[in-house]
Amino acid sequence: MVFEQGECNCFNLATMNKTERVVVIGAGFAGLASACVLAKDGYKVTVLEKNDQPGGRARVWEKDGFTFDMGPSWYWMPDVFDNFFALFGKKASDFYDLKRLDPGYRIYYGKDDVLDVPANMQELEQLFESIEPGSSKGLREFMKQAEYKYRVSMSDYVFRPSHSITEFIDLQLIRKSFSMQLLTSMSSHVRKYFKNPKLIKMLEFPVLFLGATPKDTPAMYSMMNYADLALGTWYPMGGMNEIVKAIVRIATDLGVYIKLNTEVTRLVVSDDKVSTIQTTNGAYQADMVISGADYEYTDQHLLPKQAANYTAKYWDTRTMSPSSLLFYIGTNKKVKGIQHHNLFFDEDFDRHANEIYKQPQWPSEPLFYVCCTSKTDTACAPEGGENLFFLMPIAPDLKDDEATRDRYFDLLLDRFARITGQDIRNNIVVKRSYAVDDFKADYHSFKGNAYGLANTLAQTAFFKPAMRAKHVKNLLHTGQLTVPGPGVPPALISGQIAAKEAMKMMGE
Repeated sequence: MVFEQGECNCFNLATMNKTERVVVIGAGFAGLASACVLAKDGYKVTVLEKNDQPGGRARVWEKDGFTFDMGPSWYWMPDVFDNFFALFGKKASDFYDLKRLDPGYRIYYGKDDVLDVPANMQELEQLFESIEPGSSKGLREFMKQAEYKYRVSMSDYVFRPSHSITEFIDLQLIRKSFSMQLLTSMSSHVRKYFKNPKLIKMLEFPVLFLGATPKDTPAMYSMMNYADLALGTWYPMGGMNEIVKAIVRIATDLGVYIKLNTEVTRLVVSDDKVSTIQTTNGAYQADMVISGADYEYTDQHLLPKQAANYTAKYWDTRTMSPSSLLFYIGTNKKVKGIQHHNLFFDEDFDRHANEIYKQPQWPSEPLFYVCCTSKTDTACAPEGGENLFFLMPIAPDLKDDEATRDRYFDLLLDRFARITGQDIRNNIVVKRSYAVDDFKADYHSFKGNAYGLANTLAQTAFFKPAMRAKHVKNLLHTGQLTVPGPGVPPALISGQIAAKEAMKMMGE
């Protein structure tokens, strides 16, 4: 914990040159990013956080010498973090030691059928050639296009608040949009260059968490392959929560007051403005409110009905990204052979995707992911032990009970033992499960989703839920259910966009 609930931090009085008070709801990445940008510009900012530590889903759980990142575990798009820290004259290295993983991750296609994804692009081309002769040329072209999409997206698209289509009526941007392949599916785009099913699975896996099957995801998102394979997979020593600590340090140095264990229970609206923020620890007033809480929860439960942006029917028809069944596992022995990140693709990719997106149900033969941070960072587990994080993507809003969790725990451990040749069942000394009901309870997550709103074409840019409140003049939304979308880097960007919009509104 960074500080106790209610503890007052020392304000940087040199920055307190504006009279407007801003309240940010939620200390996730988006909320903290908003708070930092606003405080830097001189606003008085208070962050109200429901839980007992900042970070949102990037919380930490500690037990018996094991330290688990509870949420995000992939550090992609390091340029987004670098650009954020640069706003405050800082670098990531001022706060944590960032290590590039090589291999970036391992894919298990079955027992004794393993593929390690190298960090070096020349080695990656050689790997592709060894699997599908002639494919290295296709990889170069595929990555060239992916880089272009990434560069355009990160410069022209993602920092737009997406209030309306008029922001995108720009001839140069329209021309670029055609080459972004918005109307081509990721599935057909990948298959244009590659035939081997192993390579196809590798290139399609990043979109599994975007909220649609590869057949329904725009080829624009091959930019994620550039982020993955070219920019690399990294790990901040100490864990992903080190990023949270870094941003909290920036915030508190700028005078932001972060109040933990303080859940917002109601937004009182008078004269088309939020007049009072009611919480479990008293009431607050503000000139501007930025909600980094779950958008649907703020819209449907915190605001009076007449002030909501959308109807319950609207929310119910949104396409959500997956939820997850997670197991945090500590062992009293080392697990040989596995890497830091491990993808188990020994079952049918399309069938699992359909059971998430098309016919929502608990999966019959799921793919899953295992993170073993202790392979890189020995401090997160006792000596001789291992820190493991099992994740199985599932459809949101499934019925969640202990019997189901136990059944899948046994299934995943059986598969893990069969494929890796190591049975860890009798060596587990710490175990915790986390799924749909926990996401709802801890984050008021709509339908228990883990990653926000799906990145389908019909839910991109100005088709996403609006950042500005339509009926409340001093309320903005930020985070994974609005622009630009799910993930840690997009959340940081969302927070920056919301802060700049708040400055405009307070200057009007």
